[in-house]
Amino acid sequence: MSSMSIFFWIELVIVLAVIFIGARFNGVGLGIWGGVGLFLIAVLFGVKPTAPPVDVLLIILAVVTAAATMDAAGGIDFLVSVAERIIRANPKYITILAPLVTWLFTFLAGTGHVVYPLQPVIYEVAMSAGIRPERPMAVATIASQQSITASPVSAATAAMLGMFAAYNWTSFGLAQILAICVPSTLLGVIVAGFVSMFLGKDLADDPEFQARVKAGLVKMPDPNGANKVLKPHAKRSAIVFLVFVAIAVASGLIPELRTLRGETKPLGMATVLEIFMLVNAAAILVTCRPKVDDIVKTPTMRAGVVAMIGIFGLAWLGDSFVGANKADLLAAVGGIAQAMPWTFAFVLFFVSVLLYSQAATARAVMPLGAALGIPPQTLIGMFPAVNGYFFIPTYGSLVAAIAFDGSGTTHIGKYVLNHSFMIPGLVATIVAVTTGLGIAGILY
Repeated sequence: MSSMSIFFWIELVIVLAVIFIGARFNGVGLGIWGGVGLFLIAVLFGVKPTAPPVDVLLIILAVVTAAATMDAAGGIDFLVSVAERIIRANPKYITILAPLVTWLFTFLAGTGHVVYPLQPVIYEVAMSAGIRPERPMAVATIASQQSITASPVSAATAAMLGMFAAYNWTSFGLAQILAICVPSTLLGVIVAGFVSMFLGKDLADDPEFQARVKAGLVKMPDPNGANKVLKPHAKRSAIVFLVFVAIAVASGLIPELRTLRGETKPLGMATVLEIFMLVNAAAILVTCRPKVDDIVKTPTMRAGVVAMIGIFGLAWLGDSFVGANKADLLAAVGGIAQAMPWTFAFVLFFVSVLLYSQAATARAVMPLGAALGIPPQTLIGMFPAVNGYFFIPTYGSLVAAIAFDGSGTTHIGKYVLNHSFMIPGLVATIVAVTTGLGIAGILY
């Protein structure tokens, strides 16, 4: 083994160690420890840091600014209220309907955090209909994350667009991501919902549930719910936000819409998204008059900043490590990845298990796929593989679903990995990746 190979393995251990430590702190901790890892491999092994992922961070900042402005005006609350009405109107089909609703609203808002206020509603409707709450609650939580890899305004999609720009893949952008990932993740969610209908015992036949009922440990649904009073311009802010998102998507689909006067080459989608989202935020400010100070206090802004810090540290570490060891990495996995490109999906999945972030995983690992010579359409097809956050049940939305399920049916199993989210998560991811690769092969 050469000295370079030895350095590679030591550096890899350092990278994995700081990811593991950062994951224990969650959120911002991932980015902070990513910086520690970069410091160590630079000082100890002379790894030259690459340029920070500025373009990706700016896209995320612009998108999050628009979404947080809508949130401050009450737009997120309005979207949630619409979702509530849809779910309550069809209680018998909640195991299929709830994940479709959470997928749709994550797609529109660009963040899976819309699932939090919906979880109590899903529980209430399921219990009232006599349906095991675990079924819709688990798969709806999975759906809210699957949709992130299909949303035109998510941080993960921004990471992919940034990579396309860095590699000058001008023929691939938002239109291609939507064409592949929208149908693939939707199908994954639908299949996972159907499978979930048969998971666990019916409430009437579940001795553990019945014992909890007798012991008074089951929280019965409140038929009145907690109807949140919407802000005066909540609906308007959501409409303005979605109109600009639609225009941005149209610009991605029709290059002529982003071609400046006198130019023959269209603007890159990264630049277009940054401009449109800032204008989007300004339009909401003017038409809905939210308090500017409230924008930075919203859960949407907090989630976006956490994602940015995570990507800043981890992606910078990943880029630098890959850049310094590209020859070794290509030698180690290049043959397999080139012969069977689909195997790279496993790399994406298991790294996402550690990072708890689709955006950070895409930004840190997708460039390795590009370096291995995997075509961009194949990388897009594998994009939903970055949704492995559910594998270890410590992610926020999973913990919240368990907490909101007053029946106790949504749970972490005795062996930790046999939890309520494992089967719907694996089904949704496998179906989405398989379908995505199939669509990519047909279209491109």
